[in-house]
Amino acid sequence: MSDILQRIVAVKHEEVAAARGRRSLASWRDEAEARNRAGDLRGFEAALRAKVAAGRAAVVAEVKKASPSKGVLREHFVPAEIAASYEAGGAAALSVLTDERFFQGSAAFLQQARAACALPVLRKDFMVNEYQVVEARALGADCILLIAACLDDAQMADLEACAMAQGLAVLVEVHDAAELDRALRLKTPLLGINNRNLKTFEVTLDTTITLLPRVPADRLLVTESGILVRGDVQRMREAEVHAFLVGEAFMRAQNPGAALAALFA
Repeated sequence: MSDILQRIVAVKHEEVAAARGRRSLASWRDEAEARNRAGDLRGFEAALRAKVAAGRAAVVAEVKKASPSKGVLREHFVPAEIAASYEAGGAAALSVLTDERFFQGSAAFLQQARAACALPVLRKDFMVNEYQVVEARALGADCILLIAACLDDAQMADLEACAMAQGLAVLVEVHDAAELDRALRLKTPLLGINNRNLKTFEVTLDTTITLLPRVPADRLLVTESGILVRGDVQRMREAEVHAFLVGEAFMRAQNPGAALAALFA
């Protein structure tokens, strides 16, 4: 684990401990179950597969105010506006950053974004405890992210099982071959390959291309980070990668949805 990731994970454990003092897991579970009884879930995997089946790129468009490496990406940050813009621009789903300390995110951003559109939503955060998973569903998330770099095999399996019990889809994110092998032991068909090196923060699409032959045909591969220009999209689609998670390129645009439509036209 990189130094920054170790720090983030340590903070997450502290945040979960503090949150348990404010509200019980059972209380969140009741709220999550009420949502599910009301038929509130939106099919995250189905939304991506529908775009791909139609011959289009399946874009998970990110709602992200800031990052540790780049600082504030968008001063005028209104999650509901951004979400509606993405939906109009043809996104398949949303990814909303809820980490407060490092990404200036918020659980409220997820709720605001989801309420403004009909797209399924990924809660983008550093999941280390079932408390966060149940909370994610109660907040309205349709999918969670599991980052192989900050979880061991038992933790990943336990968090996946918890998510699936809530009806949540799971996107498991890897950065290299060793993490990929571990991720493929999970049940989820959603596999994210992050093109950012967590130690150097360098980004190269070669990461996805290199790992691609090791990805089974039944997995839906999402390439993450480094998709900035039309040539990047073309290179991926020629390699039969049709699902993308993109944030920074859109967050800096005046109209994020128009930027999405232009990039994936």
